[in-house]
Amino acid sequence: MPEETFLKPGEKADDLQRGGLKIIQDPRKFCFGIDAVLLSHFAAAADGAKVLDLGTGTGIIPILMSAMTGAEHLTGLEISREMADMAARSVAMNALDERISIVQGDIREAARLFPAASFDVITSNPPYMKRNAGLTNPGDAKAIARHEILCSFDDVAAAAGALLVNGGWFYLVHRPSRLPELFGTLRKYALEPKKMRLVYPFADHAPTMVLLGCVRGGRPELSVGSPLVVYDAPGVYSREIHEIYGPEWPS
Repeated sequence: MPEETFLKPGEKADDLQRGGLKIIQDPRKFCFGIDAVLLSHFAAAADGAKVLDLGTGTGIIPILMSAMTGAEHLTGLEISREMADMAARSVAMNALDERISIVQGDIREAARLFPAASFDVITSNPPYMKRNAGLTNPGDAKAIARHEILCSFDDVAAAAGALLVNGGWFYLVHRPSRLPELFGTLRKYALEPKKMRLVYPFADHAPTMVLLGCVRGGRPELSVGSPLVVYDAPGVYSREIHEIYGPEWPS
């Protein structure tokens, strides 16, 4: 079916430069960012794995991971009916209905929506900022994505801890400034940080993102990867970012 069939007024279908995949977005509301793309590349899923993305938004992470992994099935959980509908239409537009499911629901209710220990891999790009940190419009889609309005990091970690198989992986992206809190919360739910990579806007700047991989029931031992630098110069992606995005992706 033509892509226009899946679009609503104000929406567009963006080419993901990977396997012909496209995603529906509405620039007036919320569009995925580089953090989601980096997380989808950082996360790993073995052939036959069952994957859950907590707070999936547009569905970008399960859609990208469907092309990059041999996961048997990927599920995206999203609280917003509007965003869940948009993600489901992206799945249908890419003919991925049999491999990706979008579930409309609350992360805080995730342990009741899915059976315990039913996923091999869980991913999440959660809100980075505390509820009242510079918040102006708590009902705005962008505010909900960026601030802990509808869920806290504790809620996200609790859901991951309950739904992962023992030995399963939880992958997330967050802010380096919250690392002490993140580690404490993750361990509270038996999620042991095992690998970490810091993301820098430029080589001589401080990191602005951290990618974490945690194992349910893992032993304490953390591996820190090489720095991931986004730009070589203003507007010029680094070689690694070009490899992640693809040469045709705009700056």
